[in-house]
Amino acid sequence: MSRIGKVPVTVPAGVTATIEGAILSVKGPKGTLSMPMLDDISYGIEDGRIVVKPANETKRARSFWGMHRTLVQNLVTGVTDGFSKVLEITGVGYRANAQGKKLKLQLGYSHDVDIDVPEGIEIKTPDNTTVEISGIDKQKVGQVAAEIRRWRKPEPYKGKGIKYRGEFIFRKEGKKK
Repeated sequence: MSRIGKVPVTVPAGVTATIEGAILSVKGPKGTLSMPMLDDISYGIEDGRIVVKPANETKRARSFWGMHRTLVQNLVTGVTDGFSKVLEITGVGYRANAQGKKLKLQLGYSHDVDIDVPEGIEIKTPDNTTVEISGIDKQKVGQVAAEIRRWRKPEPYKGKGIKYRGEFIFRKEGKKK
């Protein structure tokens, strides 16, 4: 039995959840998110809570039960608070600058890296070594952060590169003489 799946998702004031056909939609102060519902999982809205249960006793239904409850929780959290990730850039001459719907990165290549910001994502650069990515869709925010980080992953000898805030980079010792 899923410990995560058993707990119903509470819907805060100002947020409405609706089930139309095979789509669960959640509308809140930050926007609207929706997700397709799975046939093996039954969804219900009762007493200001969204209840997620397996529709049958198959292994597939039990496998997806906890994950789909977490996806529903992410919809509710996204439309109320939103999600954000912070990237830190370390290295001499490495810089970031947000210009409208583009992010310009200088990462030691012979050219600047220009990244288009997808719809629904907001990127800020409070200083030239910090990039803040925010939005209501957790998957999109994480994907954009991963694509930015992919341009220059942190290396273990000097620690140069793009890392998540709070990420530990395992450092290696250099050559010995």
